[in-house]
Formats: sequence, C-alpha cells, structure tokens
Amino acid sequence: MLNVGIIGISGYSGKLLLKILLNHPEVRVTYASANTTTGKISDIHPELAGKTRLVCEKFNLSKAKSLCDLFFVAVPHTKSMEITPGLLKAKKMVIDLSADYRIKNSATYKKWYKVTHKDKKNLPKSVYGLPELYREEIKKSTFIANPGCYPTAAILALAPLVAIHGKKINSIIIDAKSSVSGAGRKTAINLIYAEANENLKAYKVLCHQHAPEISIYLSRLAQKDIKITFVPHLIPMNYGILETIYIQLKKSITINDVYKLYQKFYKTEEFVRILKPGQQPETKNVTNTNYCDIGLAVKNNMLVITSAIDNLMKGASSQAVQNMNLICGFKENTGIS
Repeated sequence: MLNVGIIGISGYSGKLLLKILLNHPEVRVTYASANTTTGKISDIHPELAGKTRLVCEKFNLSKAKSLCDLFFVAVPHTKSMEITPGLLKAKKMVIDLSADYRIKNSATYKKWYKVTHKDKKNLPKSVYGLPELYREEIKKSTFIANPGCYPTAAILALAPLVAIHGKKINSIIIDAKSSVSGAGRKTAINLIYAEANENLKAYKVLCHQHAPEISIYLSRLAQKDIKITFVPHLIPMNYGILETIYIQLKKSITINDVYKLYQKFYKTEEFVRILKPGQQPETKNVTNTNYCDIGLAVKNNMLVITSAIDNLMKGASSQAVQNMNLICGFKENTGIS
C-alpha cells in the first residue's frame, strides 16, 4: 500500500485528489496540509463527511516525510518551489500541480510568473506529466510537473498535427474558455457569483502565463519553433474547458486525412477520444472524467480543432493520479477509469 500526502488539500484540486484517492485500491492518504486552513477534512469539504478521518494541518516537512512515500503538491504557483526541494531531498516521489517546474528556463519562468525561481537546481529533474506524449519518461521518473489545464487541452489537440505537419503551419490561434474554478478556490471580486454569472469575458489577452508552456512543448514535438496566439476567456460554469483552435495551413488538407492522422496518433490512448467528422466536443461530456474529447473541421487551408476537458480532472487532479499510477507501476487507469 502506497502512503500518500496531499499538500494544499483545501483547494479544488486538493479536494478532488482526495476524492479519487479514497477510492484507489493501491493508496492510503496519510497526510494532508494547507497554508491557511486547518481542521477536520469533513469540515473543510463537508461532502467528504463520513469518508475520511483525516485532519488538515499546516505543512510540516519533518512530519510529512515520516508519513508518506509520495506527495501531491497542489499549492498556488510560486509556492511549490518553497516546499518541493525538501521533499526531493528526502527522496520522496513528488507530483507538482503548480507551474513551478513545467518551464525549464528560469528566465522564462520569471518573465511570466513575475518572481525569481528559488529552486533552479531541481528544474531540470522534473518530467512533464502529459502521459499521452511522455509516458515512458514518466515511468522512469519520481518527480512530475503536472501540466496546466489550458496546456493539456491545447497540446493534446495540436500534438498530432505539429508532430507530423509542423512545417506546414502558418499560424495557430487558440480561443480558450474556462470555468470559474480554474482560478482556484479563493476570494476575488471578479470570481464572485454576481460578477461571473451571466457574463463572458476575455482576460490576460496575449499575456497569459500558460502561453509559453503550450509553445514550449509544441515546439519540442515539432522540432521547430511553434508560435501561438492564445486568448483565454472566463465563462460562468463550475467545471470545464473548451478550446477552439484555428490553424492556417500553407496547403489545403482533407478532413479524412486529418481524421486518419488523429485516429492513428491516439489509437492506443484510452483518455483521448477523437470525434467523427461533423461531431464537436461538449464540456458536459467530459465533466468529472479524465477524458479529452477532440473535434475536427476543415475548409480549404483552415483547420479548426476543438478540445474539451474537465479543467480540474484531466486538467489537474485525475491527470496527476494517472501520473502516479505510471511512476508507481499501477494500471494506468486505476481510480480514474
């Protein structure tokens, strides 16, 4: 039985991690902490009353490392790099749900996250935790940088195209819409019900911190520099991301060729579903699942790819458990199928 700790359990991702792991046959959650919230988990997340006796406390490295083999670090961006070094030094397995170890270049990290990286030594050691692309590397690692929600939907949608036809792309525009929970469980005027409900708005236009993450990993796939235009929007839903991606190609392509490419690329991937031509993904079909649904449409030189995920599941918690299953040698879909 694997003893697991969740650091940052008071947030949405932390709560969902616990819900998944309480039903995981190979795992026992033995430690839970948060920065500003303490007490019984059943008081913090009442829906879990009767399902766990765990108590949340302030993070204590000495206690944590004595109780657990593996840690999920589900804290805000810029905070993980203060916690993770101690866990790695103690030879613990770590799956980090923040952005602190996704971008290997510390100067790029500082540009987009506005702080100097405090753990440059461990930056090269993490493996990007997108199983559909990096499964073999993940299996050999004990330190995973779990992808962001927007990048998960975008990279999975674009991976087959940039890997095979990267040189045939003129431009990529990503129109992304995310639910309110994507901002985390925090108090902010723009996230309260009266502000977000019955409203739709773009934010961080051309300056969202997930843009370089998307570009970096697409460029790695294409073996050339892939530039993107990324515009996120906030929609009044609890869960879900829908991305509509416009790719201007140098030459026309048929829908049948694109569909065959995507079918072949993801043939063995349980959690990526390529919809038939004419069908389009909907957020309700992926809510509370680890699936990414992808739709395709073509007109002349314009290819439109749509992708939908649950931002807190495939975009965070269930993907983190998928990564845990891989590094620990469990069946990949255990607890999340």
